[in-house]
Amino acid sequence: MRHEWPKAGFFITGTGTEVGKTYVGSLIARALLKQGIRVGVYKPVASGCEVDSSGHYVSGDAVALWNAAGNPGDLNDVCPQRFLAPLAPPGAAAAEGKSVDPRLFRDGLRVWRDRCDLVLVEGAGGLMSPLADDEYNADLALDLGYPLIVVAPNRLGVINDTLQTLITAVTFGEGLPVAGIVLNQVVDIPDLSCASNLRELESRCVPPILGEVPLHAKEWGSDVDWLHLATAR
Repeated sequence: MRHEWPKAGFFITGTGTEVGKTYVGSLIARALLKQGIRVGVYKPVASGCEVDSSGHYVSGDAVALWNAAGNPGDLNDVCPQRFLAPLAPPGAAAAEGKSVDPRLFRDGLRVWRDRCDLVLVEGAGGLMSPLADDEYNADLALDLGYPLIVVAPNRLGVINDTLQTLITAVTFGEGLPVAGIVLNQVVDIPDLSCASNLRELESRCVPPILGEVPLHAKEWGSDVDWLHLATAR
């Protein structure tokens, strides 16, 4: 099925939940547009959605990615499966008497094939967060084949969390390619480790650090050839 999906892309994952995947993904989407690259954005499933005035479920993450990418296609194509409860997707679906459709994770990506030069796929949680009863983010990432961008929060514990994520990527299935790591500032008052985490990660991680994102950044701050990085093997 890979020939039915966009040829170039990234799978954006995190060392856990609430680490800023959507925020970093939005910065990358804007950087791609500045480089003249048509960018697609895809979040296969979202939970913790809100209900709009028309009664439709709305994913704030999907809206943020869509706006950052210049509103390509239709918002419903950005996130085809949406649930209300702030739980992992299988639990959120079950709370509504529904179930997640794993086939739609993959089929929903087809619409982006001719709409973009590069697609950003955002997972839900970390690599081993469940997407369905028998499927994890890592399973989808393996099938799609896009290199990972690992978003890591700049706070105490990020070294362990990042290395564990990289170990998971290397050992899952035939291995998941990792394009690089983004260190994301997530707290207003930095702890003592924030001053040294970048240096520590650079010395301990094989994949490169693609950038360090400061708090409340409006645009991507470092020079990255995203299209080359997405297609280099």
